Amino acid sequence: MDIGVIEGIFIPFAGTTLGAACVFFMKKSFGKTPERILTGIAAGVMAAASVWSLIIPAVDLCADSMGQWAFLPAAAGFMAGIVFLMLLDRLINRLNEQRGKSPDKTLMMLAVTLHNIPEGMAVGVVYAGLLYGTSEITAAAAAALALGIAIQNFPEGAIISLPLHAGGTGKIRSFLLGTASGAVEPIGALVTIAAAGLIIPAMPYLLSFAAGAMIYVTVADMIPEIAEGGHSDMAALSFSAGFVIMMALDVALG
Repeated sequence: MDIGVIEGIFIPFAGTTLGAACVFFMKKSFGKTPERILTGIAAGVMAAASVWSLIIPAVDLCADSMGQWAFLPAAAGFMAGIVFLMLLDRLINRLNEQRGKSPDKTLMMLAVTLHNIPEGMAVGVVYAGLLYGTSEITAAAAAALALGIAIQNFPEGAIISLPLHAGGTGKIRSFLLGTASGAVEPIGALVTIAAAGLIIPAMPYLLSFAAGAMIYVTVADMIPEIAEGGHSDMAALSFSAGFVIMMALDVALG
């Protein structure tokens, strides 16, 4: 495998690691307002990445063979991704209900890890397209997606490690748990690359599947968090900032 591809699939994991490392420099969590702003930016990044880096290439791949119906594979994959994450969320909620109380550290890590799966898939599928000669995907576009997800992962790593430390967990252990939440991403990317090599015709479905999963996380988890407490200009502005950042990365580098 090309060294550039290996580096690319580990960029998002580096973002999580850097975020988790905030535990060594900060005494407590970000606070509600900064956390909502960071989550808003991350949600905007995820939404833009789903459109420019995944759905549009998925449609373009089918344009020559399907013409005006080129949206169908993308639509099917997108909805499959939505349902996949919906089922994972229901599984996590059921585990929480069985406990009858707030989730412990194990369930929290499980939830975050499962939600990181689509991000790893997204990076893996664009690099698979690059490796196997898909003209709609360039090295710069793949790197832009990886960088965008790394930006999204930075606050995620911090939001995990800082509360853990504030709750009494040691700094090193909090850092390791925050970092571990992103470990599934390079693994998911590598598995997706291997699978894509066997089923190249499924590339449009894989791209849009990852997009659907990412949009579900954005709509079901991130947007309610940034909009908590009612209408907020801060929520809209932070989301828009993240969207523009990712759009600019993809268009400028792609």
